[in-house]
Amino acid sequence: MAQMPVMNAVVEVLKDEGVDIAFGCPGAAILPLYKAMEEVGGIEHLTVRHEEGATHMADGWSRTTGRVGVAIGTSGPAGTNMITGLYTAIADSVPIVCITGQQRTDLLDKEGFQAVDIVEIAKPVTKWAVQIKEAATAPWIFREAFRVAREGRPGPVLIDIPVDVAQKLIEYDPAIDAPLKVNTVEPHLPRVERALDLLLAAERPLILAGGGVILAEASADLRELAEYLRVPVQVTLMGKGSFDEDSPLYSGMTGVQTSQRYGNASFLESDLVLAVGARFADRHTGQIDVYRGDRTFIHVDIEATQIGRVFEPDLGVVSDARLFLRELLAAARRRGATARVEPWIDRIGELKATLTRREDFDTVPVKAPRVYKEINEVFDEDTYFVTAIGLYQIWGGQHQKAYKPRHYQICGQAGPLGWEIPAAIGVRKALAATEPDAEVVGIVGDYGFQYMVEELAVAAQYDVPYVIIMLNNEYLGLIRQASIPFGMNYQVDVHYDEYGTDNVKLMEAYGCSGRRVWEPGEIRESLEWARKEARSTSRPVLVEIMIEREANTPHGPAIDAVKEFEPVPGA
Repeated sequence: MAQMPVMNAVVEVLKDEGVDIAFGCPGAAILPLYKAMEEVGGIEHLTVRHEEGATHMADGWSRTTGRVGVAIGTSGPAGTNMITGLYTAIADSVPIVCITGQQRTDLLDKEGFQAVDIVEIAKPVTKWAVQIKEAATAPWIFREAFRVAREGRPGPVLIDIPVDVAQKLIEYDPAIDAPLKVNTVEPHLPRVERALDLLLAAERPLILAGGGVILAEASADLRELAEYLRVPVQVTLMGKGSFDEDSPLYSGMTGVQTSQRYGNASFLESDLVLAVGARFADRHTGQIDVYRGDRTFIHVDIEATQIGRVFEPDLGVVSDARLFLRELLAAARRRGATARVEPWIDRIGELKATLTRREDFDTVPVKAPRVYKEINEVFDEDTYFVTAIGLYQIWGGQHQKAYKPRHYQICGQAGPLGWEIPAAIGVRKALAATEPDAEVVGIVGDYGFQYMVEELAVAAQYDVPYVIIMLNNEYLGLIRQASIPFGMNYQVDVHYDEYGTDNVKLMEAYGCSGRRVWEPGEIRESLEWARKEARSTSRPVLVEIMIEREANTPHGPAIDAVKEFEPVPGA
């Protein structure tokens, strides 16, 4: 068998595992990998401005493709900068592999320059963190990393490579190598039958679709089951997009903040909940005693340790979401059974028609619901949305519609500021080959936008177009001006107001463009302008919408201590 540089073998493995792009920041300890990518070819690379940005780009790419994203960094602080991205990925079950360079092995216990025990640091926020100590193990460690990242509940892996190990030769033939088998988790059929018994006995059943439905590529199976049984469907925040929100069987989202009012109401009237791929997060459940109530719960999850973690269900089923839904449908067809709950479906339709939230505000400053009304009307069901944490996550959950899986990307649990800017780059690059004309829209807040704004330079450098919609609730007072250095040889004038930055100027500093909106009537025309501008410039375009500084939102029937702030529109 022929010898080759170990990092060349690693690149061959990456390509065979479906990696065609990587996001990273070169440095001395990881240069052997970069040299190998140059020699072997076949993997595009985007150089980021911060290693956390690389992890979020790999995250967004993975959420869109369903494959394992890759982020690369050099030793020491590069690895520690990746920890937030690893935490985000494990919290939302996103499979990525982070590759870090490391000092020479003989300096690891001598406090060498940028030598840090990144494996121990990363262990709490990864499925597996490992350092390659012998060059010959590298291809097999990478194969195992991709298997671990994909298998069961997906998640991140970190691989650390000392630079002296990365410079060695090994025996490796890519022609006779292949990915490791990823085992599936099949449901125990007697439990499937019991689940069907409970479902058919209910008068007001709901199927609750979590993020696991999307991860398992089970949205079509969910729709087929719901339509056959005639059972209404709710989604969690991470499950948003797994079921068409315009379907008559869609019954909203339950929660303390990210919820529909009719979602809370229909949930509280239900007598059975079949939760598939959901983990009962605290912002979804609110007070457990209210949420649990007298309802029968069936909990289906691929990770056995999730069953009973938050509360004990009446029936637990450990299974891949798609395999469970298929077996449940097959069992129902064998029996010729449907749930026969048309009065319940009618009741949900009544709640959907009355427990709504007003969106047609014409006041100045702009009210956030008006922004989402325009978003829903301007962008179609094929648009890919990226959004994160804060008030706009709450408003998005309440007002924005989603129709298709992997089209509404949201960091649900970790909520790192600034995630959307780099994640949207990953989403857009994921679509470059298969959907080159697809639109990507990042919805951000004014502070989170500035937190990782430097990654706009990556989008500008590599011609990555997308629309950024900012909800800015800072009051703009008297403008004052300041100069801030950008790069080594030039500076740009950036306007500051009493509270924040002139974000349009900031976009221009990175070679992008933007527009500020004050009036509700300006929103739609500005969004249409941004869509055209992004296409024509192949760069991000900002629409900054100045919204009211403080606002109350009606949350609906309480599953927690939340109270109604406004009456039902028209009541």
